[in-house]
Amino acid sequence: MGVGRYTKLVSSMVKLSNYNKSIIIGLLLSDGWLTFASKTNKNARLGFKQTVNNAYYVLFIFNELSHYCSYPYYAESKRSGKVHYNLGFFTRGLPCFTELHPLFYINNVKIIPEDIYNLLTPVALAHLIMGDGGFKSKGIYICTDSYTIQDTVRLMSVLIIRYDLKCTLHKASNEQGYRIYISRNSLYKVKKLVKSYFIPSMYYKLGD
Repeated sequence: MGVGRYTKLVSSMVKLSNYNKSIIIGLLLSDGWLTFASKTNKNARLGFKQTVNNAYYVLFIFNELSHYCSYPYYAESKRSGKVHYNLGFFTRGLPCFTELHPLFYINNVKIIPEDIYNLLTPVALAHLIMGDGGFKSKGIYICTDSYTIQDTVRLMSVLIIRYDLKCTLHKASNEQGYRIYISRNSLYKVKKLVKSYFIPSMYYKLGD
């Protein structure tokens, strides 16, 4: 971290551990994104940002991925006349992130990967819920509004088939997409799968 540019050789030697890759998969399914810093950059970088209310989570992720990162940044944004305060970071542009780009993007639109069955490990699921999940009606909603219904069903199918969770599809309140609801009857299974990967400040998303 903070040591300047990597040479092409060093960049090619940087790999993702299985654990860190699962974290990144979870981030990309929720609030993370892959981008190229400029048109001349050949390697993608990971970006992640959340409100300062979730600063503990952002800093936890940063510490886990700091090997790949530059320093965190603070930013203010205005939406609907209200100022929002955010904390985020970017990784370096590296081949290990470039390899993930075609899995998650078609024509620069983020999708649920075709191979999501194998990619959605318990670690990835934990970070998907911490990033875009919420506890409601004694179950867990996953905010998949930005995806097409086909993508959302693909993700829900993995939760049903791989993890035996009872799930239903609900129309989002903004009427622009659908959300996945994991039934209260499957809450104990979700906790058993993911709670050991949660940070305490995010336990409320599991109803704890």
